[in-house]
Amino acid sequence: MSYQKYSLLALCLWALATPNLVASQTLMTSPVTVAPAASQEAKGLNDWLRRMHEVSKNRAYIGTYVVSSGGQMQSAKIWYVCEGGQQTERVETLTGAPRSTFRHNDKIVTFIPEQKLVRHEKRDTFGAFPEIVQSSDHRISDYYRLKLEGSERIAGVEADIALLVPKDTMRFGYRVWTEQKKGLVVKLQTLDVDGQVLEQAAFSELLMDAPVKSDKLLQMMAKVDGYRVEQPALVKTTASAEGWQLPASVAGFKPMSCYKRPALAGAIAAEASGVQDAMQWVFSDGLASVSLFVQPYDRQRHGKESAMSMGATHTLTRQIGNYWLTAMGEVPMTTLKQFAVSLERKK
Repeated sequence: MSYQKYSLLALCLWALATPNLVASQTLMTSPVTVAPAASQEAKGLNDWLRRMHEVSKNRAYIGTYVVSSGGQMQSAKIWYVCEGGQQTERVETLTGAPRSTFRHNDKIVTFIPEQKLVRHEKRDTFGAFPEIVQSSDHRISDYYRLKLEGSERIAGVEADIALLVPKDTMRFGYRVWTEQKKGLVVKLQTLDVDGQVLEQAAFSELLMDAPVKSDKLLQMMAKVDGYRVEQPALVKTTASAEGWQLPASVAGFKPMSCYKRPALAGAIAAEASGVQDAMQWVFSDGLASVSLFVQPYDRQRHGKESAMSMGATHTLTRQIGNYWLTAMGEVPMTTLKQFAVSLERKK
């Protein structure tokens, strides 16, 4: 299981604590006129998202969480601290291959003891809830509605339960448990179009306001003696510059970023899908995300077109002329298919 899937809840928490750095450049639009009822609904959803966004500022916690996906169960321990707006985190796997991952803001350092390898990365967005947008266009509320479902005790704390219901079949729903006093996410479920649980991540143990110090985590993050250091280069680009376009947009999904991943720079995506030497074009509807990986077609390596799923993550491959597309995302397969048939080379 890839680290991105493996640390679903941690990535959700990172994202909720991180301001939307690209909203002013790529997502903000002119305010739209909405009916009073729709405006009130949007305000309620935006206020709820904003509360979660604020919770991780100047907070520290230690917890053990469990991820259930595709019939598999994995667990990890997390140390998190935010001091003066600087986020630092450590995630240590408790099942499967040993792995320690540290994050300082957008810098990721992963230690793989079995290979005596340290991998450095820099990433803009993460897995679940990659971009919580607080914009005046109510874009998220155009595609999701908020429904409160009572409360429940999770990992020793009382939590409120909220359901994010999709308004169409192009995206999944989410059930989110947030600690009542501060709003910290303590459990997260991804739901299919019928409301069935596809994936779940939850804390089994949680110590809030824990004695976690950023400088101690940063010292551990820098100890690479005896390890081979790999630093894959991500080259920022645009799909247009690489010769690609998406003439027919997919409802609610906006382009977020685009990178070239040179050979040996597959990192997390390559572990999951074998994608290397590819352009990665990322889209988001504010909660769900889709990545389109495009690389030169290799008959020996790519084989037949396919579609597969693992928990909430769906993957679709398709040949487009002399290129090979791998579409991945926590969205229904029909959504990936719409991306796949719409993507085309510029003429």
